[in-house]
Amino acid sequence: MRQKRRIGKSGSKNKAAKTVHFKTYKDLPFCAMSLSSTLTNKTGVWRTLTPVVKEVLCTSCLLCWKFCPEPCIIMVDGIPVIDFDYCKGCGICAEVCVTKAIVMEEEKS
Repeated sequence: MRQKRRIGKSGSKNKAAKTVHFKTYKDLPFCAMSLSSTLTNKTGVWRTLTPVVKEVLCTSCLLCWKFCPEPCIIMVDGIPVIDFDYCKGCGICAEVCVTKAIVMEEEKS
């Protein structure tokens, strides 16, 4: 039996998603993986901490974008912009920021 995993962004203009075929379960990677995009599941409603970007300190190094476990950081004019519909408030972006341009603050109701 063949296992399939679709790779691609949900709702993207490019409808041709790459399909990876596995011959058996033994060919699956030995790691946790999701078979769907997290863009189909808004996760920001249970966040308790919010990342705040201090634009004057940002050097556009992309470390926050690279290490974010959710696809919620995009770069706009060299500054990270966070989509709070998908941000879980984990603080990884703030932790990896070398210049401390991202700080975590309590979620405001």
